[in-house]
Amino acid sequence: MIATVTLNPSLDQHVGVENLVLDDTNRWVSFKRQPGGKGINVSRVLKELGGDTIAYGFIGGHAGDEIKNLLKEDSVHTDFTHIKEEIRSNFIITDLKTHRQTRISAPGPQITAGELKKLVDKITTIKPRPSYMVLAGSVPPGVPYYIYRELIEKLKSQGIIAVLDAADMWLIEGLLASPDIIKPNVREAQTLLGVELKTEEDIVYGVKTIISRGVGIAAISRGRDGMIIADRSMVLKVVPPDVTVMSTVGAGDSAVAGLVLKLSQGGSLEEASRLAVAAGTAATLTSGTELCHKQDVERLLPLVTIEKLPF
Repeated sequence: MIATVTLNPSLDQHVGVENLVLDDTNRWVSFKRQPGGKGINVSRVLKELGGDTIAYGFIGGHAGDEIKNLLKEDSVHTDFTHIKEEIRSNFIITDLKTHRQTRISAPGPQITAGELKKLVDKITTIKPRPSYMVLAGSVPPGVPYYIYRELIEKLKSQGIIAVLDAADMWLIEGLLASPDIIKPNVREAQTLLGVELKTEEDIVYGVKTIISRGVGIAAISRGRDGMIIADRSMVLKVVPPDVTVMSTVGAGDSAVAGLVLKLSQGGSLEEASRLAVAAGTAATLTSGTELCHKQDVERLLPLVTIEKLPF
C-alpha cells in the first residue's frame, strides 16, 4: 500500500480558450473540474497504473465534497480529515492555440491546531501500515513550516518509507529529517542547495550532495531532459523520447507515482526511474490538468533511455 498526504488540496477548474486575448471577452470551448494537489495527483496516477493507494489530507466545504466525489469516480480510496473552512480552488486557463497556460492558485484555508493534530494522529497510526507514504505539495496557513520534518521523523520511526515532494522552506526543513526519497525539479533543488545548477555536471553534483545529507534516493527532474537520479551506489541519467507537449501540469507528480510504484514492487532503481520518466512524459501528452494514461506510459516505457554516470 502506498499512502499519500495532501495538506493543501484544491479543486482545479480548467478552462480552454482559442487564442486568449487580454483585456477582452474570451469564450471558453472546454471546461473541466478535477481534484488537485500533489499527493492527490500521485494517488490518481498510482490507481491509473494499477497500484494500491489511499489519499490522506485536509478536506472541507463544497469544493471538498466535489473532490471526494471525483476521486470516488476514479476509484481512489480516501480518508480525509475534515476542516471547518472551504479548501482552495485553483483556476487554469489554457490557450488551445499556443498551449500556454496561466495558473491562478489560492493559498488555502486556515487550519486550526486541533485539525492538524487530528490529521497527524491519523496518518501516524495507520493500520495496517503502508509501505510508502508520499508527502507532497504546499502547506496551508496555520500549519507550521516544519510539518514535513516532524511527519518524516514519525514515519521513519515506524519503518514507513517517507517520500517528500515539496518546495522552498518545506523542502529545506523536510530534508533535515533525511527522507528516504525526494524529487525536486531543478529550480527547487537550486533553492534547497543554495547553488545554481546550470549544467548536467552541476545536477549530478546536486543529487550527490543531497544523498550525502542522508537521503536514500534523490531525483532532480529536468523537464524534456528527463531526470538525474542517484542512490548511495550509482547515478543515472534517464531521458525520455521526444514528444509533443500539450501541458506540463502533473508531470512531476506522475513521475513520483511511477518511481514509488516500481520501487514498492521490488524493482531496481533503473526500472523505477524508467517508469518515472515514462509516466512523467505521458502526462505531458494530455491537456489541461489531466494526468497520464496507462496506455501512453506503456508505449513510452521502452523508449526511455538510461545511462550510468560516474559516481
